[in-house]
Amino acid sequence: MPREVALPDDIESLKRLVSEHVAALETAHALLASRQSEIDHLKLHIKQLQRMQYGRSSEQLDAQIAQLEFKLEELESQEASLPPAPPTLAREKPARRAIPAHLPREAHIHQPASTCTCPSCGGSLRLLGEDSSEMLEYVPEHWKVLRHVRPKYSCERCAQIVQAPAPPRPIERGLPGPGLVAHVLVAKYCDHLPLYRQSQIYAREGVEIERSTLAGWVGAASTLLQPLVDALGRYVLSAQKLHADDTPVPVLSPGNTKTKLGRLWGYVRDDRPSGSTDPPAVLLRYSPDRKGKHPCEHLKDFGGILQADGYAGFNGLYERTVNAPLEAACWAHARRKFFEVFEATGSPIAEEALHRIAALYAIEKQIRGRAPQERQHVREANTEPLLRDLYRWLTTTAGQLPKKSELAGAIHYSLARWEALCRFCHDGRIEADNNAVERELRAVALGRKNYLFAGADCGGERAAVIYSLIGSAKLNGINPEAYLRHVIERIGEHPINRIEELLPWNVILAQPAAPSLAA
Repeated sequence: MPREVALPDDIESLKRLVSEHVAALETAHALLASRQSEIDHLKLHIKQLQRMQYGRSSEQLDAQIAQLEFKLEELESQEASLPPAPPTLAREKPARRAIPAHLPREAHIHQPASTCTCPSCGGSLRLLGEDSSEMLEYVPEHWKVLRHVRPKYSCERCAQIVQAPAPPRPIERGLPGPGLVAHVLVAKYCDHLPLYRQSQIYAREGVEIERSTLAGWVGAASTLLQPLVDALGRYVLSAQKLHADDTPVPVLSPGNTKTKLGRLWGYVRDDRPSGSTDPPAVLLRYSPDRKGKHPCEHLKDFGGILQADGYAGFNGLYERTVNAPLEAACWAHARRKFFEVFEATGSPIAEEALHRIAALYAIEKQIRGRAPQERQHVREANTEPLLRDLYRWLTTTAGQLPKKSELAGAIHYSLARWEALCRFCHDGRIEADNNAVERELRAVALGRKNYLFAGADCGGERAAVIYSLIGSAKLNGINPEAYLRHVIERIGEHPINRIEELLPWNVILAQPAAPSLAA
């Protein structure tokens, strides 16, 4: 039974007692709110930790071995991308393995322009012999060897030797054909297979290729493709609107086995949601750290609309006095803050915020692909009232929460960027979120789980080259391996002033034959 409390008889004493109880109750409520905020914070932190990779200690040895493999890959790729060393400085290379005899051979005969008369004097030609060389090639699901045969003819009158020139190779004096180089690049940067694993796979098929050899091919290919990526960058940065974001890439620090965090910056041009027929494309750039000077340098000539998250490093762009981009924020980032709180604590306030943001996306779904003017008209009629109501609800709710709570932080994130978050409502070219670039950087995140790190800064730069071409091919619905095979086969002899002809949307690839129903 509750204990009886003796109450004073006079009114003043009763008032004083009530005041003391009210003060004690307010103190208790404040303490309870503080503890609840701390509980919510701990729950959120636990959820975040649970998403992280678990049980690394049991795999430390394997990880260390893999790290050394990756370091070798990057160093060997870097060496292959440098100019050839003078003969006195070049280190002795291991003897090349013979191409397996069991692989099928496919002969390509390269005849000179005329096999009858000498181009110098018009005399008759007689067959003198032939030169042959072999190139290891890869086509989907099987290996083969391309045997390039070049018959040699000599003139019976003047003894001049007549022979077709040797066909170009993707890698000077290298063994692989264009398809094999493309396959190695796509396996590493699209299918996330490190080179040492590819070497093991090829060995099971009877073709032994050292990891160091594969690394040399990657380095040489990135150098070969750099002019094309430069052209791709010019196209991306000429857009009126860009999506921008970055993702971490662990990189080995010089001289030790510790890693630092480099960054890959992604810039996406994709206006298809607003009805544009311009081809989409993605450009990746590498930097050794996350300083804001890097996006400022990458986008020094860009003055259009920049859609990005709330990273302060982009502020230097918006604050430029000349040719400053117009900031557009990302509702997906704002939503994520509320989702994390709701997932960890089940907060009804966070759930309400999610419902309100979902209403904005429901309108976006209806107008995706329409012209900018139509999108703007629908947004101003339907989205703008929802945004005004959401702003009032957020400001009112924020005043009722502890300032240091996770939920208050989520609300503050949105309110601090409110103008940039609402900019899409009055410009049909702008998207509601920055998911276009996040999708492209997801491939980097998947590869990061397998690579562990890049062996050096130059490894990050090579990755940016290949990721840019693979990502742009995929955005245009093109098989990246078929595209790279096409480009690598031609780029060595393609005029540099027409390099744009090799961009994904300018390339027409032969479509694979449809499977037979009778088979």
